[in-house]
Amino acid sequence: MPSAQTNSKLSCAIGIPARFESTRFPGKPLALLAGKPMIVHVIQRALEADLGQVIVATDHQGIADVAKDAGASIAMTRSDHQSGTARLAEAMLDIDVDVVINVQGDEPLIDPQAIRDVVQPFEHQVELQMATLAHPIRQAADFDDPNVVKVVCNALGHAMYFSRASIPYPRNQDALTQADTLQHVGLYAYRKDFLLKYDSLPPCQAEHIEQLEQLRVLHHGYPIAVTVGDYHCLGVDTPEDMQRAEQLISTGGTEIFHV
Repeated sequence: MPSAQTNSKLSCAIGIPARFESTRFPGKPLALLAGKPMIVHVIQRALEADLGQVIVATDHQGIADVAKDAGASIAMTRSDHQSGTARLAEAMLDIDVDVVINVQGDEPLIDPQAIRDVVQPFEHQVELQMATLAHPIRQAADFDDPNVVKVVCNALGHAMYFSRASIPYPRNQDALTQADTLQHVGLYAYRKDFLLKYDSLPPCQAEHIEQLEQLRVLHHGYPIAVTVGDYHCLGVDTPEDMQRAEQLISTGGTEIFHV
């Protein structure tokens, strides 16, 4: 993983969309993890990235109160947003920055360096509108796991396609190794103007089929820069994930960031 902190002259803000309702894990942002609400862990990681203002975008007063006490700014948003990206766009309307980083509210173990790294492509690609991260797949079972999103990149380091299927497909089974397959990491950065435009882009068929929102961006011809590194991190989607995160925090050390 790149280790140098960005010296970018770009102004940045980190946004954390957080909603209380969740099909698989209601109240997830306020669930206790190692004695603190999960959203507090996310805020602390974002503050450690030291890139600019950290803003929690939420429609829930309880989340807002906890986030404010943890040192984040608050943007109270509408309750009818269909995605975290749309919620973040509303929160950033009046924020004067060049780049917005979207840190998911269920990533309590995210590495602050990963947050810094996702911004770096904007420093030398002036036309770039969006960036994300990926890492080589670690476990063979992940090749065929539809919950593990894969990405294939071109020579410029831009995404060619994201899929829940095995891509690239190994027609010759001996030709593919785990290192050849990249797992997408759901951390995004956007030029602010593009973030505000994003939700107005018409959805595309591939997005509906794969249930992957980022395919809309590729469909409309916008490149997505992909930085590849050791960005393994545990997202919390279920109470079982929370238990695993608790165990990782209890072990301490770099294992927190590489799971």
